[in-house]
Amino acid sequence: MLKRIIQSCFFIIGGTLGVFLMPALLLGPLNLVDHALINNPYVTAILGAVIFYALSFWLIDYVVNFVKWVEDKLIKTPVTDILFGTLGLIIGLIVAFLLGVPINNFKIPFIDPVIPILLTLIIGYLGFQVGFKKRDELIQLFSRTGTSKKQVDINGQVLTLEQPVSKRHKILDTSVIIDGRIADICQTGFLDGEIVIPQFVLGELQHIADSSDALKRNRGRRGLDILKRIQRDIPIQVTIYEGDFEEIQEVDSKLVKLAKLLNGIVVTNDFNLNKVCDLQDVQVLNINDLANAVKPVVLPGEELHVQMIKDGKEHNQGIAYLDDGTMIVVEDGKNYIGKHIDVIVTSVLQTSAGRMIFAKPKAYGKAL
Repeated sequence: MLKRIIQSCFFIIGGTLGVFLMPALLLGPLNLVDHALINNPYVTAILGAVIFYALSFWLIDYVVNFVKWVEDKLIKTPVTDILFGTLGLIIGLIVAFLLGVPINNFKIPFIDPVIPILLTLIIGYLGFQVGFKKRDELIQLFSRTGTSKKQVDINGQVLTLEQPVSKRHKILDTSVIIDGRIADICQTGFLDGEIVIPQFVLGELQHIADSSDALKRNRGRRGLDILKRIQRDIPIQVTIYEGDFEEIQEVDSKLVKLAKLLNGIVVTNDFNLNKVCDLQDVQVLNINDLANAVKPVVLPGEELHVQMIKDGKEHNQGIAYLDDGTMIVVEDGKNYIGKHIDVIVTSVLQTSAGRMIFAKPKAYGKAL
């Protein structure tokens, strides 16, 4: 189909050039002015069309490959890059036209017809480059959350409240999808706005789901099931971002780039990605922080009743767990493995990676 379209274009171009250029060629250098058959626009149009149609059989493969290469590049290029690059090009062409109008009035020989062409090429190129390379700043300018002010009267005092007009995108990474808790968080309504799932994250999930390792394969399939649940069963808007950043190899770096592009928020439970987002000045929501925030507060000196599960890394340490999965490291707890004992909290260590409680047995004399 594409070849037929290109050959048709060659045929039309050849016929058009035959009408306008072929007479000058035949009647000039070839000196065929006396041949009435040649000095005919219909004949020259047909002749030009036939010549270009014949050339198309020789050039068709090169043109098709070039068109497919351009199509592949356009498909892989994010739509925002194309949009802002085209916008910059249009503005550049308008500026070049406006600058060319007064220059044409001078009627400078030889230079007059060349300057508009040069202005169109140079300023059009500069406009495209500015629009393309400044797209992040333009997107932030256009997508900046607006506010509308509303005055309310509370007990005779007039207060001005700022209400958000739009909500920022929440961009999910691979780890938070596989984790699964994000679906429950969306179900409860704690996340508002639009959920964005990048295509390169889906690709990574698919790669994990196709892994030869059984554990990785199950994790990838679990992530795909979680996405299906979010899309079908949870009343929240979900968008698949089709764009990619070919110049960037790491998925985490692509997420940071996309967050800057959309002025969005990265949702993750990856401690390292959390740190990268902080360094890149990108807002991040770590669900481990949320999980730690809603856990019961445990203070040093409190008493807990736990079951010792296994021994710890250090000498005579024992390990126990709370119902929410929080690890408790019990000093001198190795002798109580398999027993339920009372322990006293000595300290609590809490980070984005999780929470750890250190304790000691309340009564040493009960050990066997």
